[in-house]
Amino acid sequence: MKNTTNFEDLLIDKYGKKGSENRDKFDSDSLAFRLGVMLKAARQEANLTQEQLAEKTGTKKSYISRIERGLSDIQISTYNKLIEIGLEKRLHISIG
Repeated sequence: MKNTTNFEDLLIDKYGKKGSENRDKFDSDSLAFRLGVMLKAARQEANLTQEQLAEKTGTKKSYISRIERGLSDIQISTYNKLIEIGLEKRLHISIG
């Protein structure tokens, strides 16, 4: 590894610049992981099991599990349904 001065430099060294195939895959996988972590924390805060959340939203426990482990490329509309219907919370998205 060269002289890495920040996280972006580390990502470039390991996966390439934004827009490269490797970097795009990393960014996509990273987002799926972060969304899964946030869903799991919110579900646990609401004292719901994966099965209960699945029942409330008309999905399957295995699907909730895949999302929470970052293994599913989830659509915003589905994520919104899990948060707003299943967890009875508001989903806020910002672009910065």
